[in-house]
Amino acid sequence: MNTGVPSLNIGMVGHAFMGAAHSHAWRNAARVFDLPLEPRMVAVAGTSPERTAAAAQRLGWSEAVTDWRELIERDDIDVIDICTPSDTHREIAVAALAAGKHVLCEKPLANSLAEADEMAEAARKAAELGIWASCGFTYRRQPAVALARQLIQDGSLGTIRHVRVTYLQDWLSNEKAEHSWRLDASRSGSGALGDLGAHAIDLAQWVLGEKITTLSARTRIFVDARPSAGSGNLEPVTVDDAAFVLAEFSDGVIGTIEASRYALGRKNAFGFEINGSNGSVAWEFERNNELQRYDGGADPRSAGFTRVLVTEPSHPYLQNWWPAGHTLGYDHAFVNQAADFVTSICAGLQPTPSFADAAYVQRVLSAVQLSENSHQWQAV
Repeated sequence: MNTGVPSLNIGMVGHAFMGAAHSHAWRNAARVFDLPLEPRMVAVAGTSPERTAAAAQRLGWSEAVTDWRELIERDDIDVIDICTPSDTHREIAVAALAAGKHVLCEKPLANSLAEADEMAEAARKAAELGIWASCGFTYRRQPAVALARQLIQDGSLGTIRHVRVTYLQDWLSNEKAEHSWRLDASRSGSGALGDLGAHAIDLAQWVLGEKITTLSARTRIFVDARPSAGSGNLEPVTVDDAAFVLAEFSDGVIGTIEASRYALGRKNAFGFEINGSNGSVAWEFERNNELQRYDGGADPRSAGFTRVLVTEPSHPYLQNWWPAGHTLGYDHAFVNQAADFVTSICAGLQPTPSFADAAYVQRVLSAVQLSENSHQWQAV
């Protein structure tokens, strides 16, 4: 696509599930949004020459390379997009920022609080030079979620009292399912906690505009060994299968956060309900274009949760998409994210969430693990 708009050259590391979602976003962001720079998909990096070349052709990248360091060294790449397992995030992001590349990094930011803090510090120093970094908590870009935040921020719900967030999947419910890197703490850092709970923690804090300050938590491993994909030999599971958090926020709100990959029947059930003194809102990803809203001042004879179809041009992001009533899906949030990222860095503004925001999520994840180990409340 050549619109005559100057380009912003992208190099992406990793081409699996998240790499495909990000590629879709880079291909389409300038087609949907009027961007000051047009993302150009220069090169993708992977470990296998054959698989990476095939992914480049399928996903729309001009070149394929087998060493991410090559992307960082190239003068014709402006942005490094990190879509690899979380044990690689720190090394790639810190090197990219030091080389003067903007960075978009998938969540969770890192595998440990120490790594996340190092990344946040590298991003802080880079920002002083106009080099920006952001973490991909993409559910912020769902229009109904952004609308819920607007209603809370403008006071429509009154004083917020409590929040409940759940993120439930069932892909590990079969005890014979094969082992993978996601079940190895040295690769993934944690299980449902970091994979799903990180999204839930970020969304709760962002929608409320407040941070979690103290918490009590429990995690569980339900199946402690699984067959290897290669040999069939049992390998130990070293990450949590489910996590439950009771949290206090900085403004006095209390909340619960639940994450599980064993909730049989739930494929990607992410949602929240937030209750205030004047009303409530509720959202679930399986009906992601709808926000349920309750008006506490309504006539009790007809009061009830109202379905708001979030497809109007006045709703967040929707002025750039389809006519009212034509709903969006999972992939559209990645396009919204890419557009926000490009717009922010072109304006010389910190794209959100920042690495500092993502490091605070990591701080909460660390506190959860400390609480599980000590069976005590933990300050964040």
